[in-house]
Formats: sequence, structure tokens, C-alpha cells
Amino acid sequence: MKDKIEIEVALNIFTIEKGEVKIFLTRKKTEPYKGYWILPTKELEIDESLEDCAFKIIEEQTGLHNVYLEQVKTFSAIDRNIDKRVLATSFLGLVDSVSVEFKTDVIENVESNWFSINTLPKIGFDHEKIINNSIEKLKSKLIDSNMLKKLFPSDFTLPEIQRAYEQILGIEIDRRNFRKKFINLGLIEDTGYKNEGANGRPAKLYKFKDEIKQRNLF
Repeated sequence: MKDKIEIEVALNIFTIEKGEVKIFLTRKKTEPYKGYWILPTKELEIDESLEDCAFKIIEEQTGLHNVYLEQVKTFSAIDRNIDKRVLATSFLGLVDSVSVEFKTDVIENVESNWFSINTLPKIGFDHEKIINNSIEKLKSKLIDSNMLKKLFPSDFTLPEIQRAYEQILGIEIDRRNFRKKFINLGLIEDTGYKNEGANGRPAKLYKFKDEIKQRNLF
């Protein structure tokens, strides 16, 4: 009988790599859902806040640093865990791809990977529902210039940002209109460097200006 209620924190950490929006998942090693991929989670202790628990997950299960966190929603379906009554509070996390590449510690006994939000593996529990809810939240975040800067703190190409918008918003954007609009916002500057773009053509590298005003991009 489920006569005890537990609370857990479920962490949805997103990054953008070469215009591809990805989420961090771990593989479950025990039943139920052994072998399935799930969000990093942890039971809330009696002497910690939800935020404290979320940061402990980052420390113990991800090996990531400089993660932006924001509480999203609590999921309370009675049957979301078949063994016991568990409420889950989800957090949205954002980390740039440079930090993912260079500042990720290896966590022992935790199998983890990044997956494109368009090609998720088999997901355990109700975590796919939690992920989809966080993706909807991410849509509102990507139109905020300061949030976008957290995901693109260093050199990037305009096609990379356009692909991220198209993926997360589920729309196609005209390349010329996007380029013109984004540059005219006055938020970015040309670094003077280029990298290999689509079809081998050099693409200009941009960066966000040090001081930008918070504004909606769409």
C-alpha cells in the first residue's frame, strides 16, 4: 500500500551543439525500467530545499558546471511510479556546449549521454512527459536574449542558432530574413573569424556583446 509520499527532483538539462538541441539522460541499472534512459533524479531529503537537491544532482550525477537552473512544474499522478507514491518537481537546466566539452567530470557508476530531442531513446517512468513539458518551457526561454546568451557564450554561426530555433519551435525560418533580423537586433558582433560552414563554405563566427539588453527575439 502506498501510504507514504516521497518527493523527487527531476533534472532536464539542455545544451545546443552545432544547432542541435540535446538533453542529458542517464541509463537505469535496476528494475523497474532497467536499461531504459531517464532524467537525472534524486529523492528530496528532509533538510534540503528543492534547489539544493537539484544542485546535488548536478554534482553527483552529471559532472557538469555552470548550469543555469529554473523550477518548472510538479508532477503528481498517482501511478507515475509503480512501486511507491512519488511526486516529482522538474527543473530546467541550460549549459553551453563549450562547458559540456571541456568541463565535464566523469562520474563513476553513472552511464549517461546526450540525446537530440528529436531522437530520444526508450524513456522510463513518465519522464518523456516531463521532458516534453520542459521543451515547451524551453521554447519561451529561447526567445529571451539573455537565455540564448547562456547557451551561446562563445563563437557561433548564425545557421547554428537558426537550426536550434527551427528544432525547438518546430518551424522553418527563411535564412535571409533570419540573418537580417538577428543582426539588426544589435545583440551580436562579428569576431572576424570563420569556420567551415554548410557545403564546405566558410561561415562567419559571431559572439554576443558583453552588455546586452534583455529582449524577446521573436
